[in-house]
Amino acid sequence: MKCRKYLKLIPTRNGKLNVTKEQILKKLCEVMDPEIPRLSVIDLGVIVSVDVSDSEVKIKMTPTFAGCPAINYLRDEIRRKVEELGVENVIVDVTFEKRWTSDMIAESGRKILKESRFALPRLNNGKFQPELITNVECPICNSTNTRLQTPFGPTLCRAIHYCDDCKQAFEQFKPVQ
Repeated sequence: MKCRKYLKLIPTRNGKLNVTKEQILKKLCEVMDPEIPRLSVIDLGVIVSVDVSDSEVKIKMTPTFAGCPAINYLRDEIRRKVEELGVENVIVDVTFEKRWTSDMIAESGRKILKESRFALPRLNNGKFQPELITNVECPICNSTNTRLQTPFGPTLCRAIHYCDDCKQAFEQFKPVQ
């Protein structure tokens, strides 16, 4: 499974339920972003923590944007997938304590974005610079002869660019600090 090597990066606490951290995280690899259905919540980096206590599983997630329309869908899908493991009490909290940044996208997620013909957000270590959204490599032909058409794509997390070499429009997954 593509996101398996990133599972150890998510803080967890195990309790007495008959389910393991790895089983839960493996199930979370099956929860796909509805806007980019090849990308799991693990690949996207929105899972902040997983705690297994004596009687419940508590998962914290942070959305990519505060107004993300997929928040409720993802929360319900996460709950449903963990319930498939026989866990009756699954709590999925949306938290803004740890703000999501595009640097949190796992390497597997970056690969999926590139394969899906999205321009990748450059790693920014929490510092946004305008050239992160304007100087973008074309995901189709790898040219840097591109221009920003509009910073407003079909969703808050995307911008639209045009490549002057291959004459194709493409989306960029925006760098978010």
